Amino acid sequence: MKQHKKGLVLWLAVVLLLLVGSVAVGTGSRSESVQEAMRDAVLHNTNQIHFLGGKTVNPGLISAFTVTAILLAAAACVRIFVIPRFRLAPGKFQLALEEAVGLFDHMAKTNSPHRNGFLGAYIFGVGSYIFVGTLFELLGIQATTTAGHAITLPAPLSDVNAAIALGVLSYLIILSGGVAGNGVKGIGKTLKEFSLPISMSFRLFGALLSGLLVTELVYYFVTLSFVLPVVVGVLFTLLHALIQTYVLTMLTALYYGEVSEPAHPKAKKG
Repeated sequence: MKQHKKGLVLWLAVVLLLLVGSVAVGTGSRSESVQEAMRDAVLHNTNQIHFLGGKTVNPGLISAFTVTAILLAAAACVRIFVIPRFRLAPGKFQLALEEAVGLFDHMAKTNSPHRNGFLGAYIFGVGSYIFVGTLFELLGIQATTTAGHAITLPAPLSDVNAAIALGVLSYLIILSGGVAGNGVKGIGKTLKEFSLPISMSFRLFGALLSGLLVTELVYYFVTLSFVLPVVVGVLFTLLHALIQTYVLTMLTALYYGEVSEPAHPKAKKG
């Protein structure tokens, strides 16, 4: 009991010290206004990076390549070293992997009972990319801009181009389900949802960007830049990783199942 009290007193003392330090530091001086900092977080006009020493690109592109490489390397390691050693009595990692695969497989079978083999694989892949890509910004990997400033690589989907690409890809997968299930009629059923890729893209982009902007705003003001950014950043990142993974995979499975469902023949009037 005494140890718990000592730990609580120590924690309160650290927090108080940080608050006093933040007040003593003051607002400080910035090379850019908060409007410019937040605008660049959206448009990436200033903080760009040389890609392989050549063309300048948005930091989100570097993040996308890095996350893709991480996922491909992890998938290769799991396939080569883990799956051949699966047992009837699963260990912790095997159980976690089977639960993750089973979750998306069940989502595919529930929402698309007619064609779900490829759908399950796709939503597992896209869900993994969204989840890992969103958590990627917590790693705090640094890069140097063309101006020589150090920045932290953002989540890939905080770049509108990446969000649009993922939304369009999911729409094409839904379209393929319509064609596989109903042929030309499936194309018509899918094209009726013409706003779907836009809504999916900007839902992803808006959700992830909101967390980025809030964190950027908190970091910008020095008086708020102690302890609070950690709580805000982790909270927003974890919530967005879980929510956006579920939302996009569920929407994809729902629309895929709707357009791939075989048309029922009309009963003849007797």
